[in-house]
Amino acid sequence: MSTVRRRTIDDVLAEARSRLDRLSPRDAWEALETGALLVDIRPAAQRAAEGGVPQAVVIERNVLEWRLDPSSAHRIPAATRYDLQVVVLCSEGYTSSLAAAALADLGLRRATDVVGGFHAWARAGLPVTRELVAP
Repeated sequence: MSTVRRRTIDDVLAEARSRLDRLSPRDAWEALETGALLVDIRPAAQRAAEGGVPQAVVIERNVLEWRLDPSSAHRIPAATRYDLQVVVLCSEGYTSSLAAAALADLGLRRATDVVGGFHAWARAGLPVTRELVAP
């Protein structure tokens, strides 16, 4: 009888991050200015509540791999090559690490994420939209 190896989400997150060259918000901004694709994976409700990043392409998490895999029939126009630098942004930098690791698994070797997510991006004074939806 085999035993199932159990890992916590903290284990999975640490393993994902060990494979990424994560970027500070300022480093992500510099990457964006030199051709990186910034991808906001937050759900619409979260973007509405927190604000957005004007330069980001919005691709919600549930379709991320299909939209960024250069071989996918459902890819976005910018996803034409596997060496594209993709910088994933979520709210606080947790889900984005898992998403960036999934993109790396597809062969997008330069996929990474923003340490601290959108909250850190905004605190760093980088461009954000403040089109908040009233409760």
